Parts: sequence; structure tokens; C-alpha cells
Amino acid sequence: MTKKLSVLIPVYNEANTIAKVLQKVCNVKLSNSIELEIIIVNDASTDQTVSIIKAFIDEKPEHKIKLVEHSINLGKGAGIRTGIASASGDIIIVQDADLEYDPNEYNELLQPILDGHADVVYGSRFMGSKPHRILFFWHSIGNRFLTTLSNAFNNLNLTDMETGFKMFKSDIIKRIEIKENRFGFEPEITAKISRIKGIKLYEVGISYYGRTYQDGKKIRWTDGIHALYAIVKYGLRKN
Repeated sequence: MTKKLSVLIPVYNEANTIAKVLQKVCNVKLSNSIELEIIIVNDASTDQTVSIIKAFIDEKPEHKIKLVEHSINLGKGAGIRTGIASASGDIIIVQDADLEYDPNEYNELLQPILDGHADVVYGSRFMGSKPHRILFFWHSIGNRFLTTLSNAFNNLNLTDMETGFKMFKSDIIKRIEIKENRFGFEPEITAKISRIKGIKLYEVGISYYGRTYQDGKKIRWTDGIHALYAIVKYGLRKN
């Protein structure tokens, strides 16, 4: 049976990279004759992001690309929630619009699911031998601290809870109620997945082409504080 992969791309003010990301996604050759569906959620961008997306869709009518728009800025988590509701694929992956993660590695995340080993696959920036841009010391320390704390609350041994490259079987992610609107999505979804009886969660090593703030990186230290709060909040809940 042919499966379909839904690629969710939450977007906010990514005029400099969105066309490149979309082209990379469209160029991906998926294994096992898997179909590709692209869902872009524009989170009320104020730059030229939307006009670039619409022009790309008009130029590529052969691809299944759907644009959904928020009337006000709600955050990445809200964009993912909107994208999940719009997805028709058997498998769903989140793809950031900033070129930090490589769409050419979809097949590597897909394989454990296709082989029947995994229900959810996280792409880890901290394992394997793939290219990894050297950037901020304190960011890496913060990421590892948050991952370790999340692991302690959820009894997991992930190496990269905060990764933006997460793939899910659709029937699993669609039945999880996501409440976080912003960067609290990562610890929330990890905590809720960990409580699903019999869940099979895997990691694979991925490349990471990180951005600087000059390149347009948006996450701030305050997002780390909220992630810490979200780890404790959802780690202590039983549902």
C-alpha cells in the first residue's frame, strides 16, 4: 500500500529561505513510492514570505502544496497544530523553513517506521557523524540540559529532545492534544508521547546547518525558560 508523507512547514518571516526550502522538499525522492504532501502554515508573516510562497505554488502546480494562514501570530506550536489538522498523510514530519534541517534526510527518518520498528522518530543533532555547524556553546549546554531534564521526567534516553526534525505516524500525533503555541511544543509532545502505552520512539543522527542571529535565528533565552517550565508542567501530568 502506497503511503503518503505530509511535510509540515510552519513559517514566520522567512522570505530569505522559504523558496529554497520548498525547492529542496519538492526535489526529495522518497523511498517505497511514498507520496509527498506539503503543508505550509504562515503564522502572520509581515515580510514577503506569503507572496514568495504563492508565487512558488503557482510555478509548481504539479506538486501537492497547501498554504494555510493564521490571521495573527500565534507561534510555532500553533502552526504545527494547524498543520497536523490539515495533513492527510499516513506519516507526518515537521520541517523548519530556515534551512537548518535537510529534507534529503527524510528517508533516513522514514526507514525505522517503514521497517515496523518505530512509531515516532526524532532526528538528533548530537549523534552520528553527519555535518554539524559549530555555533554557540551555551545553546548546546542548554539543549543538553533540557533534554536530560525531559528524559528524567519521562524515563527516556533521548539525545536531542529539542530537535526541530520530528516524524510521527499520523494516527498517533493526530490523537494528541497539543496546547503549547510556541517553543514549548517540543517538551510537551515528548512528554505526551512517552505516556502512550507501547510507543516505539527512535532517534537517527542528522545533519545540522545551524543559523546565527544575523542569519535570522529566532529562538531566545526566554524560550529556554519556557521550555524548562513546559518540561516540569507536562512531566508532572499523567495525561
